[in-house]
Amino acid sequence: MPDKPTLKIIAQVPTPTSSTADTEIISFSSPESRSSLTRSPWPDSFEIPYFPVDIEYRLRQGNLHYMRDKTYLQVPRDMKHEILEKLAETIYSFKAYPRDEEFNDVATALIQKHPCLTEPGSSNGCNGWKNSLKFKMGNYRTKLRRAGCTDVAVNGGKRKGQTPPRSVKRPKRFEINFLPNFPEGEDETSMESKRKELVEEMKKRRPTAALISKNMDSTFALRRKELVNLEPPVKDTVERWPALFTESQILEEFCRLSSKNLQAEFFKELDKYTPRFLEIFKSKGGSVGQKLQEYLQQVTPGSTDVTGKRTAVLRGLPIILGDENTDFFKICFDCDDAPDMSHTPMGILTVIAEDSVASPHSLHLESTATAVVLEGTVVMDDLDNLPHAMCLLFGLIYALNLEYPQQLRYTFEFIQRVLLSLGQKSLKPKIQSLKNLLMQ
Repeated sequence: MPDKPTLKIIAQVPTPTSSTADTEIISFSSPESRSSLTRSPWPDSFEIPYFPVDIEYRLRQGNLHYMRDKTYLQVPRDMKHEILEKLAETIYSFKAYPRDEEFNDVATALIQKHPCLTEPGSSNGCNGWKNSLKFKMGNYRTKLRRAGCTDVAVNGGKRKGQTPPRSVKRPKRFEINFLPNFPEGEDETSMESKRKELVEEMKKRRPTAALISKNMDSTFALRRKELVNLEPPVKDTVERWPALFTESQILEEFCRLSSKNLQAEFFKELDKYTPRFLEIFKSKGGSVGQKLQEYLQQVTPGSTDVTGKRTAVLRGLPIILGDENTDFFKICFDCDDAPDMSHTPMGILTVIAEDSVASPHSLHLESTATAVVLEGTVVMDDLDNLPHAMCLLFGLIYALNLEYPQQLRYTFEFIQRVLLSLGQKSLKPKIQSLKNLLMQ
């Protein structure tokens, strides 16, 4: 080292100047742009962030006055702007389109931490803050849209005479990484080359798992852009993204979207509730009880056959929720030609031996194979059993941004909200009633 070394700093990315104007453009040289997996699930208890030093000082003084003589703080315009801006930034780290009850959670947490901000004329002390947050969040999304943030830019074009999108595209089932930006240094061309490399790799007899996992992770933003914006048919997605229809990548994609381990949580919660489910099945009467009894008779009491019990619960779940499952669970013999599934939008096909009895009320625990059907196409086959297929089908619904099958909407919502804890606390009456029974 020389006696007087010189250090030269070269800025690779220009740092935007600080501004509080509502029209400022947000820089995407933040971690948000470097990784597609930056969001966290909405917290059970929203934690109010720290505001700039001057704002924190004024709030601390206001809280002291409130505790001393119940004096409410008169919030000036600039101070309110800073508070709302910081809250909007924090909210966006969880989701771009919060629900009404989530805005209420934030406003309530704000006045609990800073009671001097309580609104004396409001019924709950924070209705004004809640409404201001809604408007600020809309303005914040506008700034993000101008900056090119994809999960809000997709819903642009609603004002100034522009043609509105066909429908508002936002997370349907609490996906926390619904439509991420391209990673820094990547564009559509570079991702497309990786996609083609994936297609070629999947043609091999033994594809390289590490390469597939790496490329599937790096092309996540491109894949979501296609699936959310274009909503292609399933058969087209099979051709463009064949790796997405492998078990390992379904589970990884679900984790990218929701940050949850689908297989572990699905079976852990299912097994936890299974004993209580079987008790509920036994207690049911009428036509519902008769159908459930047929399933129970095929499961030996005290048996260690976990698969049989799981199958009985998953087949009985639609019955007690009032869903119609006759067109969802299908059966065929292994000696038959491939059945015509062209009119099956979504379902699970169980393949049984030719000497078995094909009954709609049989669990077919000795099946030779199980397959998943989407839009008339068998997208996965040779699965071990029905619970395995049901778990992977649920993952595919998330991965392909599909709607739940209408005839089993309550069943899939139960899996989402109760088994996987994806969703707000309020449940539909049927699902809430069943959850109450399970907790007894």
